[in-house]
Amino acid sequence: MVQITAKMVKELRDRTGAGMLDCKKALEATNGDVDKAIDYLRERGIAQAAKKSGRVAAEGLASFVVKDNVAVVFELNSETDFVSKNKEFLDLLDTVGNAILESGATNTEEALEIKVNDGTLADALTNATAKIGEKITLRRVSRFTKEDDQGFGAYAHMGGRIVSLAVLAKQDEDLGKDIAMHIAASNPKFLDRNQVDQDTLDHEKEVLTNQALQEGKPAHIVEKMVVGRLNKFLEEICLVDQPFVKDNDVKVKQHLKNNNNDVLSFVRLEVGEGIEKKEEDFAAEVAAVTKGL
Repeated sequence: MVQITAKMVKELRDRTGAGMLDCKKALEATNGDVDKAIDYLRERGIAQAAKKSGRVAAEGLASFVVKDNVAVVFELNSETDFVSKNKEFLDLLDTVGNAILESGATNTEEALEIKVNDGTLADALTNATAKIGEKITLRRVSRFTKEDDQGFGAYAHMGGRIVSLAVLAKQDEDLGKDIAMHIAASNPKFLDRNQVDQDTLDHEKEVLTNQALQEGKPAHIVEKMVVGRLNKFLEEICLVDQPFVKDNDVKVKQHLKNNNNDVLSFVRLEVGEGIEKKEEDFAAEVAAVTKGL
């Protein structure tokens, strides 16, 4: 039997929003497996883990740079929100974006090797760290190219806390911005159902099946319930199936059809996703719930 630690309980709570006691119980039931514990909580209706798992806070800004038929999207991180608002950081953000765009770099590793002044971009970040007084890091660099008749749509929310970019089949500046805004607001994971991988489908079907069984539904009803709930799940995670953010009576695919256009690809970055933030002092709550662990 795996020992359930306070750190494990806190991680599960951060990822699900569930109460400490529920998290402790879920971890005990799943022998300390956090991912299985998330499913355990979801199956019992205790947590909406699908929307919260993997979203751990960190600071900095995400940004995009568009020029002609090329666009780059990236995230530049700092240790505090205060630093991400100062002029030196904002100037660095522009420098990094333009350097990546002009270099041809397609990912973070390539971007860090870009020649800047007398060194590399990695050296420039090291120098910025020394000057600003906080660790500055680059991550999640993406590069997009389009044809002359295709279009980009980009949007920055809260100055760069969330940025999104979409590639449209046809140029349409207003539509592109609306779609990018929708992506920022609704956080789709896939473009359409054809892009959803089988592992994701199988996992969600298993969770929904167990959820229905936990509700005490008879077996012959469970299958129909799962089909309906799986369809709803796909509507939530697929861009074209989501209700359009500016008109909830119309789905994105219908809005695109009305404008004789399509989305070819997209990206959405939210600052801090996947980065574990420095532990906060939450000893009192942990001690109260995990005493004796």
